[in-house]
Amino acid sequence: MTHTAAPTIRLHANDDVVIARSQLISGAHIAAENVTVKGMIPPGHKIAVRAIAAGSPVRRYNQIIGFASRAISPGEHVHVNNLAMGNFERDYAFGEDLRPVAMANQPATFMGIKRVVDGQVRYGTRNYIGLLSTVNCSATVCKLIADHFRGDALAAYPNVDGVVAITHSVGCGMDVHGEGMTLLRRTLAGYARHVNFHSVLVIGLGCEANQISSFKAAEGLSDGAKLHSFNMQETGGTGKSVARGIEIVESLLTDANQATREIAPASHIMVGLQCGGSDGYSGISANPALGAAVDLLVANGGTAILSETPEIYGAEHLLTRRAVSREVGEKLVARIKWWEDYTARLKGEMNNNPSPGNKAGGLTTILEKSLGAVAKGGTTPLVDVYEYAQAVTAHGFVYMDTPGYDPVSATGQVAGGANLICFTTGRGSAYGCKPSPSLKLSTNNALWRRQEEDIDINCGDIVDDGMSIADKGQEIFEMILKTASGEPSKSERWGYGADEFVPWYIGAVM
Repeated sequence: MTHTAAPTIRLHANDDVVIARSQLISGAHIAAENVTVKGMIPPGHKIAVRAIAAGSPVRRYNQIIGFASRAISPGEHVHVNNLAMGNFERDYAFGEDLRPVAMANQPATFMGIKRVVDGQVRYGTRNYIGLLSTVNCSATVCKLIADHFRGDALAAYPNVDGVVAITHSVGCGMDVHGEGMTLLRRTLAGYARHVNFHSVLVIGLGCEANQISSFKAAEGLSDGAKLHSFNMQETGGTGKSVARGIEIVESLLTDANQATREIAPASHIMVGLQCGGSDGYSGISANPALGAAVDLLVANGGTAILSETPEIYGAEHLLTRRAVSREVGEKLVARIKWWEDYTARLKGEMNNNPSPGNKAGGLTTILEKSLGAVAKGGTTPLVDVYEYAQAVTAHGFVYMDTPGYDPVSATGQVAGGANLICFTTGRGSAYGCKPSPSLKLSTNNALWRRQEEDIDINCGDIVDDGMSIADKGQEIFEMILKTASGEPSKSERWGYGADEFVPWYIGAVM
């Protein structure tokens, strides 16, 4: 039953706008705000609660989300027609809001898959064998090998989650010593070492820029029990390469099937935080609820990675204020400045975001979107900042610099070590990220009812039914533990995850 609630949501006493819970028609009176609606207001969109002069800042979350492009009267719809991007000074106040974490007295556990890497024990959440292409030219061979192990082919190996082809569209026509190649190799190496892979087979063509030998040398990799490699040209073409790949995988399956789950501390869970198809409810329901789950994960010794730098732009000061040191805070600011320079060089702008779908859902500027996006990161200290696909070694809440495009961003997080993804959405998303399971969280009840087959957790009951952020955070945390223990996510049941591998490509195509 729907919880009786006011027609609008006020997020802070100082806000200039409130958010419509459902569609409001012209003439409707909002008693709590003493304003009368002017025009149609879609659900999730903003309504002015006071007169706002042209050029004045407009606040939501008690933070600036843009500037009035013309005078706005109380009751008006506040959106792209009267709200615009603008520059303003952010007070980074490094570490000013830093608060210690109250660690759990009895840390949570999950059923993890034990690996021993360089003498250190790590626990994965899945048990795959991976096929990595060095270049687009070997992608088809990787997929053909993986196809051989579909259906009942792994019936005799119940502890193996699958054989997955990790392919991409680059690897050649690029500067061997350029930044793009560095990022590609770092990303592939992160997958080659990933705790959710029992073992990996790397396949190249033979003449590409991203040579297997150079890739392994640059990333400190070498062939052994867990890493195998060959080139198609040396093997003798497509058919022979597929046959050789199948033979190698078959030789690995018996050992891979020896993996069993055992009780492991939640400190071995590393969650990548994503939001895609955001709407006006994202910063009210799913994102802060995920943030509450992150706080629980961190209190239990785990790690959460916030990313998507273009989608924290304008809200980065909320993160620097939680940095454990000025050095960590400055690392984040440096990435923001890199993006400002990057977009300027390419004759773009940071406010190219939000997307059309975001705007249809009620988000107007990147400032507004970012303020909702950072809520995914909870409230614990920011302990470190990483560049794209760098190995995450810290425990706690960290940041990784990535683009806002979800497949590219999540690929970097998984390369960094994320063994589970949590993905909030308001417009709808169907997404997976092998070898790591992906949980999707809806921001509103309408999306849940429409796309329940793809959504793992509904957070719309926060908006409509009186569910608290804390209770929903606990529900999400418990789902994280179950999924890490082997319960399949909905995207896994559909088979998502291989085609969503998208490394960040920077540089000229030559």
